[in-house]
Formats: sequence, C-alpha cells, structure tokens
Amino acid sequence: MKNYSKLGLFKSKGRIFKETNSLYRSPFQRDRDRIIHSASFRRLKHKTQVFVNTEGDHYRTRITHSMEVAQIARSIAKHLNLNDDLAETLSLAHDLGHTPFGHAGEDSLNECMKNYGGFDHNLQTLRIVMFLENKYLKFKGLNLTIETLDGLLKHNGPIKDLSLVKGLIGLKNLNNKIKFNQSASLEAQISAISDDIAYNNHDIQDGIRANMFSLNELIEIDFFKDIYNSHKKYIRKNNREILIYQVIRDSIDLMVKDLIKNTIKNLKINKIKSIDDIYKSKIPIVCFSDKYSIIEKEIKFFLRIKMYNNKKVLTKNNKGKKIIRDLFSSIKKKPNKFLTKEEISKNKYRAIADFISGMTDRFAIKLHKNI
Repeated sequence: MKNYSKLGLFKSKGRIFKETNSLYRSPFQRDRDRIIHSASFRRLKHKTQVFVNTEGDHYRTRITHSMEVAQIARSIAKHLNLNDDLAETLSLAHDLGHTPFGHAGEDSLNECMKNYGGFDHNLQTLRIVMFLENKYLKFKGLNLTIETLDGLLKHNGPIKDLSLVKGLIGLKNLNNKIKFNQSASLEAQISAISDDIAYNNHDIQDGIRANMFSLNELIEIDFFKDIYNSHKKYIRKNNREILIYQVIRDSIDLMVKDLIKNTIKNLKINKIKSIDDIYKSKIPIVCFSDKYSIIEKEIKFFLRIKMYNNKKVLTKNNKGKKIIRDLFSSIKKKPNKFLTKEEISKNKYRAIADFISGMTDRFAIKLHKNI
C-alpha cells in the first residue's frame, strides 16, 4: 500500500482568532473535541434522520448518523494514510446545522426565509461553529481551524455562487482564508462521500425495521441480491432478522473497498503529487467507480420510491413543515418573547431562523403546542 500521507492535511494554517497550540492534542483533535462538547452536537440526538425522533428508540437520529459517518470516514482516511482526525471531525460536524424534522424542516424554513436571505443547513453549520456556540471569553463560536471550516463549507464541493455565503456568514468573517473556487481536501471529500454510504445503507436498515419494504424487495437490486446469495447456505428461519445486518455490513464494506480502489486510481490518472494538485483538480478525486456510481443511484431511487415518498413519512414531513411555518409566524409576531434585544436589532429574521433550526424535534413539537 502506497503512503499518501503527503496528500493529507496534518499541519494547520491556524484559526481565525489566534490561539496557542496544545502540547498534547493536534489542532484537529481539538476541533473534534470542541464539536463533541458543543450543545449543538448534543441536540442532534433528538433530531430526525428519516423518522421523527418521538417515533421510536431504535431508529437513527442525526447524532447516531454523524457517528456512523465518522467511523466510515476515519477508516478510509486511515487506510490511505491521510488525516483521520480531520476526516472524523468533519463527519461529526457536518449535520450540526440541520433543522428539526430533517430535510422537510429545512425546506419549510427556507420557504419562510425566502424574502430574508434563505436557509441552507450546510451554511447553518458554519454559523453555529463560527457565531452561535459561545463558550469562550476571547471570541464567539468554536474558533475551529481553517481546514475544518474549509471542509464544512465545501461539503458539496467548491462554492461557485458566493451570495448565500455572503448573506449567512459574511466574507469578512473568513478573513480571506478560504479559496472558494478550489476543491476540498481529500479528508473533506472522504467525509462527504462517507455521509452517502452511511445514510444509503442505514436508511435501508431503518426502512426494513419500519416495515416500509421487505428484504425480498431489496434483493430485486442485483447488488443486494449478490450479497444475499453469498450467505444463502447460512440462512435459517430463526436468523433472517440477523441477515439484514450482514447484508448492510457487506454493502458498506464493498462500497468502501471500491471507493479506496477508485480514489487511488484517480490519484494516479490525474497525477496528483501534492495538496495543491488536489485543490486545483476540477473533478472530485474521492469517488466511486462507474459501476458503483450506478449502484448508488439505484439504491437512492429505491429509497426515494419505497421510503422517502412513503405515505407515512410524507404525512409526518407535512406535519413537521407546518410546525416550522407556525413557529416562524408566531415568533415573528412576538420576537421579544424568544430572542434577545441584540439578536432582534442585528437581524430579526436570521435570529428566528437560528432559533428554530437549533430546536430538537420534541422541543419544536412542545413549543408549537404551547403557542
């Protein structure tokens, strides 16, 4: 196995506000610790992944999803001799900006904010770590490293349109430290695709548990059929429930193997010799092979039809959307009841969006009932 450590980000450019380095933790380990100790991270345990958090104890929440993404990303980065601490940090933080009620909640809040600058959960993550988490006497936010901020900002690739960043973050606040049009680090690319691997596979597990589709329906997809057939001789009536765990484990393992193999191939084909080559690359370096890209699309299509567009899920989503709309409307009328004078005078509508997006599902439901 070739050592790609020279392509990893092991040395930090520093932070927006200067701090003395720790003697026993790297800057990226400190970033990880700051995220884990944040209130926003703790609240993820009561935020929807697909199923509203009040529905059951066994379904995934944003916090369990983030931890699963971190494990996958860390394994890939470690195998390639990249910075697994940075990959883990980005994975743990990537969903901090999510609203209650998942993507339905985000759509609803974005609709409420359409005349006031819009809402985007990726940029909300930046707002949280830069402005809203206040635990330090010398600065606002968590003061994470430039590399972590860059990776969070580019979770979906280089930033082509800066208007949202200007409105939600403010370019001055980034001190010209981010090159928006450049590609993200390999660690950030690994974190982003680990997100896809985790939710595709674990949503399947939750979907079967919720009786939205069966294992027999899943193995209509050839990829899963092949995995199923490889274990056929071990299948008994009393272990069919265990079988789904095995299928998902194998699926993740195969995807990770393909990703590593294809990433190494991309590094060779694109003659990537330095970190600058990664930044200047016009295409993602960390990606699946063509075969696995097709498999991933098949899985996403299957989940959309069987799960995300399921009547039960859509009904819950619509309830969540209504709660967000009602809360926005009520808080807008009486902001003093929920926000500080400073928040209202600075930007009332953005402060309302910050407040609502920070809520857990159950807090939003409870406040909605009270209002």
